[in-house]
Amino acid sequence: MRRRRVALFLPNLAGGGAERVVLAQARELVRRGHAVDLILIREGGELIPLLPAEVNLIEFRASRILGGLWPLARYLRREKPDALHAVMWPSTAVAVLAHRLARSTARLMVSDQVTLSQQVRAPAPLAALRWTTRLLYPLADFRITCSTEAANDLAKLGRIRRDRIEVITNPIEPPERIAATPEVERMWGDASPRLVTVGSLKDQKNHALLLRAFAELGDLPNARLMIVGEGVLRPRLEAQAEQLGIAGRVLFPGFFLDPWPFLASADMFVLSSDYEGFPLVLAEAMYAGLRVVSTDCISGPAELTDNGQYGRLVPCGDPLALAEAIRAELGEEPRPERQRERAAKMAGPAQIGRYCDLLAGE
Repeated sequence: MRRRRVALFLPNLAGGGAERVVLAQARELVRRGHAVDLILIREGGELIPLLPAEVNLIEFRASRILGGLWPLARYLRREKPDALHAVMWPSTAVAVLAHRLARSTARLMVSDQVTLSQQVRAPAPLAALRWTTRLLYPLADFRITCSTEAANDLAKLGRIRRDRIEVITNPIEPPERIAATPEVERMWGDASPRLVTVGSLKDQKNHALLLRAFAELGDLPNARLMIVGEGVLRPRLEAQAEQLGIAGRVLFPGFFLDPWPFLASADMFVLSSDYEGFPLVLAEAMYAGLRVVSTDCISGPAELTDNGQYGRLVPCGDPLALAEAIRAELGEEPRPERQRERAAKMAGPAQIGRYCDLLAGE
C-alpha cells in the first residue's frame, strides 16, 4: 500500500461531534501509515489536546471562513496532497473553489455533519447554501452526510442525485474501560436518578426545553440533571433554572474533553435538540448502556434508535411530553447490552474505516 498524504480541512477544532469525527479520521489514517495535514481556517479549539502528535497542524488564522480560500489554494499547489477532505459548509464550498483554483488533482471529499436546511434559515445564507451546493458540490469526488435524512435534505437543496451522496454515520471511539471517576461522582453527590446531557450550550441543542421538562419532575425530588458543555447561552440557562426553582438540582460542570465518565455515572441520557445530523453523543450514551430519551428531531435520533425501539422519542418543543417520556423510561428495566449492540451496529469502527478507504483510495 502506497503511503498517501491526506489533508483534512475545517474551521477549527471546537468541541463538537464533527470535529471529533475528523480527529477519528486523523488517528485512523496515521495508524494506516499515511501522512496527515490538519488544516484549520481559524486557530485552536478545545479539542487541540486530542490531536495525534504525528499529525501536521496548519492554522491559517483567518478571521472569516472565506479567508481560507487563497491560503488553501496555495497549500494545494505547493504540497500536492493525494486527498482533501473538507468538513462543514461553508468550508466545503471554499475547499471546492480552492481545489479548482489550484488545479489540484487531489481526490476531493466534502462532508456535512448536520441537516443543512435546518442549520441555515436566514434568507441570504440560505440562498448562498443553495447555490454553492448546486454549483460546487457536484465537482467533488465524494459527497458525504451522516444520516439518511441529512442526505435527502442535501439532495433536495443542491438538486443532486441522491445516489451521488453517501451516508456514513458518525463513529464512536469508546475507551477500553467505561467508568465514572471520583471527581464526577462527587459532582452528583447522592442524586438519584441521574439525568445527563452533553453538548454545546447553543440554540440548536435547546437546553431551555430540557430545563422546562426537568422542572415538571417535581415528584422526583432527589433527581439531578447534569448539562455537560459550555457556550454563550450558559448565563441564560442558569438564570432559567433559577426562575424555574430547580437551580439546586441542575449541574453545569462545563466542558470536558472526555465525556465518558459522565455517561458511565448516569442513569439516563436526554437529548433535547431542535435538529441534528447524527448525534454522536446519543450513540455514545447508548454504547455506555444508558436508557435514552430524545426529541424526534431532524435528523439522526429516529435512525439511531430504530424509531424508538431503543429509546423514547418525543415531538420537538414539547416539555410535558419530554417530562413524561423521561418518567416512563425511568420505570423501564435497563438493558445495557442491548443498547451497546445497537450503538456498535450504527456507529462502530466500520464507519471511520469507510472515510479512510475513500480518502486513501483503498
